[in-house]
Amino acid sequence: MLTNHPNISIRQLEGVLGFSRQGYYQYWQRQADQMNHDVDILQLVKKVRQDHPRIGGRKLYWLLKDAFLERGITMGRDSLFELLGTNKLLIRRRRRRVRTTFSAHGFRKYPNLIKELVVERPNQLWVADITYWFTQFGCLYISLVTDDYSKRIMGHCVAPSLDTVHCKTALQMALNKVKKRDAKSLIHHSDRGIQYCSKSYIALLDAYAVQISMTQTGDPLDNPVAERVNGILKEEYLAHRAVHSLAQAELVLDQAIFLYNYKRPHLSCDMLVPEQAHKGEGKLKRRWKNYYPQKQPATVVKNENRA
Repeated sequence: MLTNHPNISIRQLEGVLGFSRQGYYQYWQRQADQMNHDVDILQLVKKVRQDHPRIGGRKLYWLLKDAFLERGITMGRDSLFELLGTNKLLIRRRRRRVRTTFSAHGFRKYPNLIKELVVERPNQLWVADITYWFTQFGCLYISLVTDDYSKRIMGHCVAPSLDTVHCKTALQMALNKVKKRDAKSLIHHSDRGIQYCSKSYIALLDAYAVQISMTQTGDPLDNPVAERVNGILKEEYLAHRAVHSLAQAELVLDQAIFLYNYKRPHLSCDMLVPEQAHKGEGKLKRRWKNYYPQKQPATVVKNENRA
C-alpha cells in the first residue's frame, strides 16, 4: 500500500487498518525471511537436480532432508511441492511409446514362474526388457537386466537395432557379476519377444542353469519392475541429454546407470539406493504399490525340455 500511496504514513495506516508500527515491520521481516528461506531451498533443489534433473518430488524431498536439518530448515513434503509448483519446477511425465516386443515367432515361449513369487534376496529374480531412446542421432534401443529385489541394474547395452546380440551383451554383463553356482537359484523373467526366446539367448541362460520365466500377455503389469526402471532411466536421466553418436550414447547411459544404482533412492527399497539394497536381504519396506501377489516363499521350478 505504501508503494502505491507514498504520501500515506505508517501512523495513518495504524489508525485505518488497526495494526501497530511494530506489527507492520514484523510482517515485512517475515516476508523477507520467507523469501530468503525459499531461495536457500531452491538452491538446494538445483544442486540435487544437477545429477538427477528429473527426479520426482518424494525422492527429491528425501535427498534434501539432511541438508534441511544442517541448515535448520523446517519444511514438509507438501510445502516443498507447493514451492516447486510456484517456481514451475514440478516434473511432468512424457508419454511416448515405441513397439519393442515382437512375439509372433516360432520359438518356444516359457511359462510365467513368478506369479506368486516372494522376492526376499538379491539375485533371486532378474527382470529383462528393451526400451527405446530418441536422440539427435536417431532412435536407439537399451537392453536392461535388473535385479528385482534391489532394483539394481545388473547389465545394459545400447544399440541402434533390436538384434538379439545386444540383449545377450546386457545379460552377459549381468552374469559376470554372480558366481556360476549361484546362478542356478536365479530366475530370469522377460516378455516373450523374439530376442528373449531366441536359441542363442536361451543357450546363454542354459549355460548358467538359470531358470526361465516369461510373461503370458502384453500387459506391462506382468513385468512391472522392468517397465518402471525403463521409465526412470529415460524420464529422469536421458530425455534431456543431447546425443549425437553411439559412442556418446554409451557414455551418457553409463553415467545415468551409475547415478541410478549409487545415488537415487527407491520407494520400493525403503528409500535405499539400489547398491545399498543389493547388499542386504529380507523383506524390504515398499513405499509404493507392489504388483506381485505374495502368498508363498519362492521355489525354483525346473524348465523341462528346454530348447
